[in-house]
Amino acid sequence: MTDPVDFDLHLKPIAVQELKNHTPVYSIDAGQEEVMSLELLFEAGAAFEAKAQVAAAVNTLIKNGTQDKSAFEIAETVDFYGAYLNTQCSTEYSSLTLSCLSRQLPNLLPLLVELLTESQFPQQELDIYKQNSLQRLQMNLKKGEFVAGRLIDAYAYGPRHPYGKYTHKEDLIALNRQDLLDFYKGFYTHGRLKIFVAGKLPKDIFTLLNDSLGNLPFNQADSTLSSIDYSHDPDQEKLHTVINDDSSVQGAIRLERLMPGRKSPDWSGLMVLNTVFGGYFGSRLMSNIREDKGYTYGIHSYLQNHIHESAWVVSTEAGRDVCGETIKEVWKESTLLKTELVDKEELQLVKNYVIGSVLGTLDGPFQIINRWKSYILHDLSADHFDKHMEVVKTIQPAALKALAEKYMDESKFYQLTVF
Repeated sequence: MTDPVDFDLHLKPIAVQELKNHTPVYSIDAGQEEVMSLELLFEAGAAFEAKAQVAAAVNTLIKNGTQDKSAFEIAETVDFYGAYLNTQCSTEYSSLTLSCLSRQLPNLLPLLVELLTESQFPQQELDIYKQNSLQRLQMNLKKGEFVAGRLIDAYAYGPRHPYGKYTHKEDLIALNRQDLLDFYKGFYTHGRLKIFVAGKLPKDIFTLLNDSLGNLPFNQADSTLSSIDYSHDPDQEKLHTVINDDSSVQGAIRLERLMPGRKSPDWSGLMVLNTVFGGYFGSRLMSNIREDKGYTYGIHSYLQNHIHESAWVVSTEAGRDVCGETIKEVWKESTLLKTELVDKEELQLVKNYVIGSVLGTLDGPFQIINRWKSYILHDLSADHFDKHMEVVKTIQPAALKALAEKYMDESKFYQLTVF
């Protein structure tokens, strides 16, 4: 049986065109079924908002009422054509993604144009959104895992950094319709847009997009990504303990340090090192702290990929009385990676796991375009996939040890336990 590490993997090329309003269209035309996805990706993330939570509110409510259609009528139209319309808001970008039968795209594009030019953000819909968001926040704040995830980023980046700030109750209460309309007009109706389409595409896909979305006033200004303030204001104290619930029987643990981004020559090797450390079920952390010690049901480490920079995170929940021992065992495993070479048999297993995981992301046009989108947004070269695979296949134990020595410095990590 052939090991995944011996597979000759290549990423299907992506086609690139440009609409008459200078909107780039990235496409993967593949698949057997007559289905497709159309993602409209705007530079309209939380980093651009003048008031907190406006970007997320606009992204959610953009499909909840236009000049001519109510939220119900919009949903009814999407359902009538057997489609799905999802929204997502992150730090730098916000998106609308339409999933539909390929033949129905001409019937659905007018609705997308309407959402991007005539959304009204009705006060009633905003009130419901605020009420639901406040209730959800109130419930989440009772969970140690949620609180730990918020606080550790604020400690590492700073509470005003785009990757460190988090939602406050007062931000949601202060949301008002005019702020949403202003953000919508500036960052959607007249925003900067990239389009990603994948699936078994209509033969006239480019004409369809050009005659609809190509007529809208997108991309008239230069990219505003460079205007984002990424300056750090990290907490001066590295060790933190927070009591969120006096009666809690377990603690949520987070360890985090800032890392170079995906353009770093160390990145691909770090992905392998992280997998050995805590990136899969057979990792060092899982084998020791879950299987051997029984301190937790699961412990994981991961490289958090932001657009501008990254972080290395260890995440777990452990019994209240063994949180300290759990953290000690994490550092014990990191010390072993810094002082001893990874066994070649273990490394071969990890390489097969990493490459097997990559295989799953190449299965079909939607997975392929998501990988390309990640490369495009991170401004990576077209041959990044091939270079990454080569490092994964060829990296040796000595190189992993050198990376561990370079990046697994306990003093660089923020350490948080929330009870």
